[in-house]
Amino acid sequence: MSEKKQNFLQGTAMLAMATAIVKVIGALYKIPLNAIIGTQGFGYYSTAYEIYAVLLMISTAGLPVAMSRMISQANALGHNNQVRRIYTTCRTIFLILGISGSLLMTVFCRQLAAFQNQPDAWAAIGCLGPCMLLICIMSTFRGYFQGQSNMLPTSVSQVIEAIVKLVVGIGLALLFLKTTNSVALAAGGAILGVTVSCLVSSVYLWGKFRPSYAQLGEGTDTPDSFGVTAKRLLIIAIPITLGSAGLQILTALETKIYMGRLLGMMTQDAADTQRGIYSMAQTIFNMPCSFITPITISIIPAITNHLTLLKTAEAKETEESAVRVMALISMPCAFGLATLAEPVTALLGGYTGEDLVLATGLMAVLGISIIFNAIVLVTTAIMQAHGHVNRPVVNMFLGGLVKLAAVFLLTGNPAIGILGTPIGTLLCYLVITVLNITSIRTLIAEPPAILKNALRPFAAAAIMGAVVYASLLGLKAIGITSRLILCGAPITVGVVVYVVLVIVFKCITREDCLLLPKGAKIAKLLRL
Repeated sequence: MSEKKQNFLQGTAMLAMATAIVKVIGALYKIPLNAIIGTQGFGYYSTAYEIYAVLLMISTAGLPVAMSRMISQANALGHNNQVRRIYTTCRTIFLILGISGSLLMTVFCRQLAAFQNQPDAWAAIGCLGPCMLLICIMSTFRGYFQGQSNMLPTSVSQVIEAIVKLVVGIGLALLFLKTTNSVALAAGGAILGVTVSCLVSSVYLWGKFRPSYAQLGEGTDTPDSFGVTAKRLLIIAIPITLGSAGLQILTALETKIYMGRLLGMMTQDAADTQRGIYSMAQTIFNMPCSFITPITISIIPAITNHLTLLKTAEAKETEESAVRVMALISMPCAFGLATLAEPVTALLGGYTGEDLVLATGLMAVLGISIIFNAIVLVTTAIMQAHGHVNRPVVNMFLGGLVKLAAVFLLTGNPAIGILGTPIGTLLCYLVITVLNITSIRTLIAEPPAILKNALRPFAAAAIMGAVVYASLLGLKAIGITSRLILCGAPITVGVVVYVVLVIVFKCITREDCLLLPKGAKIAKLLRL
C-alpha cells in the first residue's frame, strides 16, 4: 500500500474516531437539551442553526477544500514558500467573510427569524452570530493541516469543541430558563455554548499551528503573488461554495415553504411542534452522514497528491477504497434507522402517541436517504480532487430544485403534511447520485467503480435490516415494551449479523482492513 494511501486511511480513522466521540457528546447535549427547552425551543435552536449553516457554507465550504488541494500540490512539489503564500491569502479572505457573516447574523437576527416564520428564534440566531468569525478562523488552521495530511489537530479540536458546547450550552440553557422563564432566551443560551466552544477550539488550533508553521523549512521556489494565489483559490472555491451553499439556501427555503404550508393547515404552536420533531429526526439522520465527511476530507489531498505526481492508478485505488469504507459505514446505518425508526425516535426523542407516529415516518424516509447522501458526498469529493468543481454545483442545483418542488407539492397535502419534507430530501439525493455517477464516468479518464464497490456492503446491510426488523417484531410479540430493549437488542443482533456478512461477502480488502487498530492482525484472521 502506498504511503499516501496509508496517510488517507490513517487520516480517515483519526477523523472518524473524533466524529464518534463528538456524536456521543452531541447526543449527551441534544437529548437533555430537548427535554430542557422543549420541542418548541429545539425548533428555535434548529432555525438558528439553519441560517448559520447557510452563512457557514458561503464562508467555509469551498475555501478549506481549495486550500487543502493547493497546499497538497505545493507540498508534493516541495514549494514551501508557496505553502506560506496560500495560508496568508486564505487567512485574509476568511477574516473578511467571517466578520461579514457575524455582523449579518447579530445585527439582523430578528429579521432573519421572521423570514423563517419563527420570530421567537431571534435570540438563538443572535447568540450564534459571533461564531461565524470563529469558524472562519478555525477553518484556516484546519485547511492548512489537512493540506499536509495531518488530521490530528482537526480531530482534537472537534472533540474540544463538543465538550465545551455540552458543558456551557446545557448550563446556560438551564440558567436562562430559570432566570427568565423564556424558552426563546433559553434556546439562545444553549446556542451560545456553541460560540464559546468555537472560541476555545480556535485557541487550541492556534497553539498547534504556530510551531508547525515556524518549522516549515525555507523553500527555493518563488511564490505566486497574493492576487494570483487568491484567483487560483477562488476558481476552485467558488463553484464548491455555490454547490454547498446552494443546498443550504435551498434547505432554508424548504423550511420557509413547509412552515408556510403547515401554517395553512394548523396553528403556529402545532407547526412549531412538528418542526421540532422533524429537527430531531434530522439530527439523528445527520449522525451517520457525519462519519462520511472524514473520508471526503482525507481523500481530497491524497488524490490531489497522486494526480500531481501523475500516479493515476494510485488515485483510482484511493477512490475505490473510499467508496468501500463509505458503503461499510452508511449502508448498515441506513437500513438500521429505517427498520428501527420507531424505537430509535421513541428512545432518543421521548415521543409518544401521534408525535411518535410522525417521528417514525420521518425517520424511516430519512434513513433510506443516508445511502444516497453518502454516495453524493464521496463522489463530489472525487470530482473536486480531479479539478472538476463545476459539475457538482450543477448536479446539486438540479437535485435541490427537485427537493423544493416535492416539498411544496407534498406538504400542502393534509394526508402527507410534513412527511413530504424527508421525501423531498430522498428524491434530491437520489437525483444527485445518478448525476454524479454519470459525471464521473464521463469526466475522469480512469473512473473508479462506484456501484461495484458499494454493492456487497449494500447486500450485507439489506439482509441485516431484514433480520433486525424481524427481531423487533419478535420482541413486540412477546410483550416487550422497554424502549431501551426494543432499540438495543435488535441493534446488537444487527451488528453481529452485519459483521458476519461482511466477512462472508468479502466486503473489504486487506488495505481497507488496515484502517482499523491492529488491522494487520485482523486482516490475517479474516484471511485477507
